[in-house]
Amino acid sequence: MTERAPLREVTLVLPMAPDMELVASQAGSALANFVGMSADRVDEVRMAVVEACINSFEHSRSSDRRVTLTFRVWGDVAPDRLEIRVHDDGVGFVPEQVEEPRIERKIGDERKRGWGLKIIQGLMDEVRIQSSSHGTTVIMSKSR
Repeated sequence: MTERAPLREVTLVLPMAPDMELVASQAGSALANFVGMSADRVDEVRMAVVEACINSFEHSRSSDRRVTLTFRVWGDVAPDRLEIRVHDDGVGFVPEQVEEPRIERKIGDERKRGWGLKIIQGLMDEVRIQSSSHGTTVIMSKSR
């Protein structure tokens, strides 16, 4: 069985530079609107894209200092799902070893960061992470 082709596909290659996550979020918003998502769901896609880009920018240690985003719109006849892949060529990590943030620890902690993956998982319908010493890809999707 062959995989069907997406209805639309957009690829962006962005430098890891200030505010580039906003460029990515605009593309995500436009495609979520194309899928026919509600305003709230469009905002959730936008925020998840921002979080995934910021995580890549801050943690990948990618030598080429770029992130590649691939947006795919899926549907049998009309668009009904948006898939977003955020990829870097960084050092990778073991997703199962990422400590789950706990609010009771963060309240008293000087460093309040560390919520990115949890936020992404809460905003999107499905999130998968593929990571190795050759880079990381966060694959997230949301249906209409």
